Amino acid sequence: MTDVREVICRPFGRRVLWFFAGLGAAGAGAAVVRLAYGGPDVVLGVGLLLVPVGGWALYRATARVRADSYGVHSWTLLRRRSLRWSDIADLRVRLKYANTPRVQDTRGVSLLLRDGRKLLLPLPRSWSYDDPDFDAKLDAFRALHRLHGTPESDHVPVVSYRTAGRGWAGSLALCLLLLGGAGLAASFVPSTASGERAWRSATPCTAGTPAAERDECLTTLTARTEATRSRSKGSWLYFVDGRPMERLGVSSDGARMFAPGDSVELTVWRGEVREVVGERHVYRLHVPASGDLAVVAAVCLLAAGYPAARVLLRLRGRRLPDDEVLPSALPFAGALVGTALWLLPLAHLHPTTLLTDPVAITWAATGSTATLAFLVWAWRATRVRTPEEIDATGVTEVMEVMEVTGVSKATGEAGWFAEEEAGEAEDDVFLAARFLEHTDYNPYGFGTHVVLGGEPLAVTPHPGPGRFAAKPVPVERLAVKEVRRVRGGDGDTVPSGWHIAELDDAGTPVRLAAAPDDLSRILRELASAALRRESRVSRSRRGGTRR
Repeated sequence: MTDVREVICRPFGRRVLWFFAGLGAAGAGAAVVRLAYGGPDVVLGVGLLLVPVGGWALYRATARVRADSYGVHSWTLLRRRSLRWSDIADLRVRLKYANTPRVQDTRGVSLLLRDGRKLLLPLPRSWSYDDPDFDAKLDAFRALHRLHGTPESDHVPVVSYRTAGRGWAGSLALCLLLLGGAGLAASFVPSTASGERAWRSATPCTAGTPAAERDECLTTLTARTEATRSRSKGSWLYFVDGRPMERLGVSSDGARMFAPGDSVELTVWRGEVREVVGERHVYRLHVPASGDLAVVAAVCLLAAGYPAARVLLRLRGRRLPDDEVLPSALPFAGALVGTALWLLPLAHLHPTTLLTDPVAITWAATGSTATLAFLVWAWRATRVRTPEEIDATGVTEVMEVMEVTGVSKATGEAGWFAEEEAGEAEDDVFLAARFLEHTDYNPYGFGTHVVLGGEPLAVTPHPGPGRFAAKPVPVERLAVKEVRRVRGGDGDTVPSGWHIAELDDAGTPVRLAAAPDDLSRILRELASAALRRESRVSRSRRGGTRR
């Protein structure tokens, strides 16, 4: 598309958007009339509901993007921008995954400027992976950029929540919010523990107890219950003649314990009813326990660890390209789960004696050592392994041999025949790997494993055993171009710890995804299969010459 001169992007369904914008204006007018002259409240509610819908529709309807030989021009309801191609470093696809299966993922075009800033264009937008119009406009944008600018990448970078280019402000905000909740819950632990001890040590009031101290002792009052009335958000226990109070909030089960006319005794402490004792049932209101609050604080603290781990991984991978997928934070989640196994019981049993009780100190020290070991393991498990760090020298050497020296110089004819016979005697080995493109040996992406062994390399939809439904891979057509880490454009089904091999299948680009060590083994098998094929051809030619 080098002959592209101009690209204009307008929103899809402008008439529908203008219709909703009109509804929003009508709703705003109806709300103003309702506030000024009165009327039914439903008019005000509907009007206020239509205002944000109309505002969003108006913003979308007035958005427009145009690209020409000068650069990119963007118009929205609130702002207009014009950027030259020389100021744009790269064009990217911003992918936003939907939270529900019924909503499609959203794709947009993002601009990376030379000064490091990022700008998301309001248009074009797509809600499907198979959108020819979006793909055509993106190709036109890139063609203009190549013609009038200098792009940094030779492919289309896709930035999603899994990649290094996504911001970490949201994870940091969530971490701080959870840490604030943990601190708030922990601040109430001492006072709750003090009230819990006072309740347990409280004794009944006597006739000589001063009035100022009666709140700290137990006062007993008699009453007679009325019929209970269940409510949607709780239940009430009513008393005859409203004495000593009209009603008492209890649980629905507690309200059903007592029948109308039951004689009950109420235990009052610090101005609140704590117990209701009847002839057949005793109902005790819940007294907050310091251990429960300590557990809540510990849970909030552990929950804050996961977004903190995501921030750590993004800071750790800040030097990676923006479209490369970061390692998963699940190992840190496992470390947090392991920490919860010892921290939550400790917080519940020793909420206020963590630094004074020898048992609690020993418990905390042992658990902290285990947590440290978990975190070290998680740190090592989430390290970024680049293809250069993987031992792929065998692949490189075999490919160089295939390309330059020939089979006989690589291993010797006799040694190669022995290696080939040994390879044919090997059992099948199934490795988790996937070809990401639809090919004749991987129709509709059915393959989940690659099988190695005595028989030819094949793709299977199962992990074995047996080669049922296996399709042979035409190794004679495949050539390795490069090995790289997973990018955002490879899809969210590829694990973040895998690597991608860019292959050439008789002129068609093909991607093979697998774990780094498994991918190296598969590539060595591809090269070895090619060497065995060349060896057979060489032997057949020599045999024909001798005849």
